[in-house]
Amino acid sequence: MGIRREQTVTHVLEVKDMAANESNAGGKAVMHMNPRIEQDRKRILDARAKGKGALAKTFIRLSGPGWLQSGITVGGVSFSSSLFLGVLTGYNFLWLQPVAMIVGIVMLAAISYITLSTGKRPLREINTHVSPVLGWSWLLASMAANLVWSMPQFTLATRAVQQNLLPNVIGPDVVPDPWGRAIVVGCVLVICIIVTMFYGAGGRGAKIFEFIIKGIVSLIVLCFFAVVIKLAFEGAVPCGKILQGLIPDPRYFFKPVETFAPYIAAVGEDCRAFWTNLIVNQQRDVFIGGAAAAVGINMTFLFPYSMLRKGWDREFRGLAIFDLSAGLFIPFVLATGFVVVASASRFHTVPAPGFVPETPGGQVTEAAAPNLVGPYNDLLAQRVKFEMGEQAFSRLLDPQKQQRASELPHADKVMAAMLVKRDNYNMAKALEPLTGSVIAQYLFGLGVLGLGISAATMLMAINGLCLCEMLNRPLKGWTQRIGMLMVSVGAIGAIVWKQPAPWLAMPTSVFCIILIPIAYVTFLLMMNQKTLMGNDMPRGGMRVLWNVLMIITVSVTVFISGWSLWSRLKSWSIPVVAVFIGLVVVVHFIRKGRRAAA
Repeated sequence: MGIRREQTVTHVLEVKDMAANESNAGGKAVMHMNPRIEQDRKRILDARAKGKGALAKTFIRLSGPGWLQSGITVGGVSFSSSLFLGVLTGYNFLWLQPVAMIVGIVMLAAISYITLSTGKRPLREINTHVSPVLGWSWLLASMAANLVWSMPQFTLATRAVQQNLLPNVIGPDVVPDPWGRAIVVGCVLVICIIVTMFYGAGGRGAKIFEFIIKGIVSLIVLCFFAVVIKLAFEGAVPCGKILQGLIPDPRYFFKPVETFAPYIAAVGEDCRAFWTNLIVNQQRDVFIGGAAAAVGINMTFLFPYSMLRKGWDREFRGLAIFDLSAGLFIPFVLATGFVVVASASRFHTVPAPGFVPETPGGQVTEAAAPNLVGPYNDLLAQRVKFEMGEQAFSRLLDPQKQQRASELPHADKVMAAMLVKRDNYNMAKALEPLTGSVIAQYLFGLGVLGLGISAATMLMAINGLCLCEMLNRPLKGWTQRIGMLMVSVGAIGAIVWKQPAPWLAMPTSVFCIILIPIAYVTFLLMMNQKTLMGNDMPRGGMRVLWNVLMIITVSVTVFISGWSLWSRLKSWSIPVVAVFIGLVVVVHFIRKGRRAAA
């Protein structure tokens, strides 16, 4: 123990020397020497000497960056993926998000190990030791993701206020579009800016920010937990199916889940292929979407820089990995799992009300939800196109298309009503008979509002760090604040488009999808680079373990990214990836030639 303390003192003195030599423009070392960090380091060393129990308690007390990761990943995209996952597959894909998050945490743990071992900003190290093309692309992709994907977060929070909260407090249509939406978006933006500015203040402000994010994430989990518990008491949650759904079953990547079998059998034999292919394609999409929503490109940027900003170093490596489990994995798995269970219990193989009668020839006794009318009609139109052929269908006028859709058999209309995508409004309405309006509207609405606000504030915090790194400035001050405020464009987009603008969302998605596996390969190379890691490079069995886990992670992300790219760009995906990799190779040889000439 005395030797360890002596090593720690030596390391502290080295860090002080680095901090003293750091320029105002920001250098490689970003350690912050302050009494709080030294106290935290002493707590960790003392707790490690007392045993695992004391160490676990200390880690819980000091956790922070992992919760920040949870604040962004437990957001609008994860909520939407989980909601439709329950609608489409019931309880069969409950295993998906835990497995996807484990894969992501492996790489985040590796990133934390590299960052805390070197104590240097990852971007500069990637540019120096791997490729500046990869480094700058990683940064730009993270910033693009922050700006574009902030729009659905503001939209989600706004819908929770408009659909779930205010109508039950004041009355219906109290915040009608477009001015009502603009006012609500503005209020949400103000809350996000105030919360995020605590992070920009540093020190105690950063601690307040982490406390608020922990509170919001905990609120989200508790809200959805309360809904599921209420459903369980009402007998609407089958525990056996839930346990079965936690076991991975890759068959459903190629066939519909078993619960659709009787409904597919009820439609005409000539159109069974249409519904089977539609369900399988949607299952694949939701599989890829759910996995991709677990860890995004901007999360890989947030984690190392949030740790450096706190002043963590190699003594905090164990805390960083623990933090990913306690602050990221557990809240994410619980929140998404509760949404899947609630959604499956109310929507899976259940036709949306207001579209089809219970029996052929009967009467529809209630109005359809307005947000589902368009998607329902689109599914019927696809069914008519399948029967007629694309050319014959395209020659029909809109009234004729609607007439043909209305003449489809009852079984086809039931299938369409089952497969329409629901949102938080439909979820709350469906829960009212079991939970009552208080839990269904207020509690569910608060959970969804928390999803949007936590994700939007985290996107702001990430973008502030991105701008500091882009300009090579210290991770604080007005540079960081300006970067945070850049994400306010998401609020403007939420007012104008309600969803990310297609002309922005598509290139951003493609860019981020390409970068995820390439970024992971980059960190795999960094972990095995002696010139970067020095004596901290893993050895022996630990090195084998790190490499096996990281190679599995890279393989999974390559598959997910490849499938997503192909579904978006088809044959164009190959030249797009080839051009990017070619650029990396060309720049590598140019730099190699310059080094040789020097």
